[in-house]
Amino acid sequence: MSIKVYGFWRSIASFRIRVALKLKQLAFEEVSIDILQGKQFEPGYDAVNPEHVVPTFIHDGHSLYQSLAIMEYLDDIKPSPRLLPEDIKKRAYARSLALMTIADAHPLTVPRVRKHLAKTFGADAKAVEEWGAHWTIEGLSTYERFLARRKPAPFALGKDAGLADICIAGQVVGAQYLKIGLEAFPIVKELSDRCFAMPEFLSSHPFEQPDYKASGGKH
Repeated sequence: MSIKVYGFWRSIASFRIRVALKLKQLAFEEVSIDILQGKQFEPGYDAVNPEHVVPTFIHDGHSLYQSLAIMEYLDDIKPSPRLLPEDIKKRAYARSLALMTIADAHPLTVPRVRKHLAKTFGADAKAVEEWGAHWTIEGLSTYERFLARRKPAPFALGKDAGLADICIAGQVVGAQYLKIGLEAFPIVKELSDRCFAMPEFLSSHPFEQPDYKASGGKH
């Protein structure tokens, strides 16, 4: 099985795919596309992904896009260990938790949105940072409310880490970029600590990636 991932250290969506692949114990090659330097718009990558985003997932020559679709595909090609529960109600709930960051909070903080705020509306660096902090906190607050009603035991949907936990951990990574503490979100923090105690999560963290370290730790 040949798997290649075009990603970038700072990409939270790339983080999700790394964790999922490692939980599945699937070997992969990651190719770095520096989205901060605009490498996603170059002709070579345009031929790979015309949306000009990361990650792009290639399995035996077949390309897939968008982290949620990729993670669900991994459950199809290697059903164990599962990222989504077998039970249809729990599976739908896991997707709901995932989409709270994938569809709601995270898209508002990505580089192309930040650049658009600056270019089109004249937002300075402080305003752009406040924008990102606002939506990151909104995402964390949403997770805290949901997890309070259905306490992690020990993970979001039971004894094993899965798709929902990957996405919640990704939201925490976004908070770390902005130096937002988790004191106001104790249940999220407890779940996140549990996740990052696992090597699959810790080794997938953006700050552990070779391209981050090669950048001299600039983010």
